[in-house]
Amino acid sequence: MKVFVIGSGSWGSALAQICVDNGHEVLIYGNNAAEINEINTFHTNSKYFDDVVLNEKLQGTLDISKVADADIVVMSVPSAVTSEVCAQIQPFLNKKIILVNTSKGFDPTTGKRMSEAIRSVFDKEKLSSVVSLIGPSHAEEVVIRMLTSVCSVSLNEEDAKIVQNVFSNNYFRVYTGNDEIGSELGVATKNSIALASGMLAGLGYGDNTRAALITRGLAEMIRFGVASGGQEKTFMGLTGMGDLIVTCTSTHSRNFEAGYQIGKADTSKVYWENNHKTVEGIRTTQVLHQLKKDLHVEMPIVEEIYQVLYENKKPSQSAKDLMLRELKAE
Repeated sequence: MKVFVIGSGSWGSALAQICVDNGHEVLIYGNNAAEINEINTFHTNSKYFDDVVLNEKLQGTLDISKVADADIVVMSVPSAVTSEVCAQIQPFLNKKIILVNTSKGFDPTTGKRMSEAIRSVFDKEKLSSVVSLIGPSHAEEVVIRMLTSVCSVSLNEEDAKIVQNVFSNNYFRVYTGNDEIGSELGVATKNSIALASGMLAGLGYGDNTRAALITRGLAEMIRFGVASGGQEKTFMGLTGMGDLIVTCTSTHSRNFEAGYQIGKADTSKVYWENNHKTVEGIRTTQVLHQLKKDLHVEMPIVEEIYQVLYENKKPSQSAKDLMLRELKAE
């Protein structure tokens, strides 16, 4: 199939290489000329990967209009600009495409889940369906072909299976799913919990603390997800517990790393003054804070992370306050 990957960052490059490895015709689009030239000439993307040589058949382009030839378009850009980029490519499309969403967050303007936001942009005659390719996966491991499993989630079962077959191989296993709400809320919510995990690590807490956080974070994820219309069993799978574990424990995670720096300094000011990377959990926490209030869902961890980020509360005080909440049965 013809696959057009939008976004020449770490995840876009890793996913594009999977498709090339699987024998598909792939173009990766980026707006950084030096980056695209490096991919085409040296088969590397050194800004994101040290000492990794990409499949030499992977080709990059600076011309986004070449999306017109694609059967599948993989959107690998931050959630904050996903809707904008979708609107940008729509005029070039002359047939229905499968749009593969890889963002794990919310639309910043509307607060919608990513699939909802994408569908609201496209004309029906240009979009077969949105398929979210999500789960516990770090580009740094996928690009060197470490064994990884994710989910292809869509309301369109046939398209979910097409994406499953396009991406599956001996190092990247894809399962299908149809609980779009549960899956997309799971991978978004875990970003906030991962910030908390990093903060606790930065404060010097250890394995006991992190185990408690992940477990209680999962409880919050389930309460919120089910109240929003997701299926409880979804949160026991790759897009729930799986993504939560990997993001809360890995130094590859930008959310964990940002949280770690905040915890180490015991203030979020260090993030606001120094960070230049996309950290999905920062925006996600703001959206979750409003949504949980609208749904009257108790999410004490998310509440504390919101106060640390946006109300200048010390992470050390948040940790104490969580431990001293009213005692209850699990």
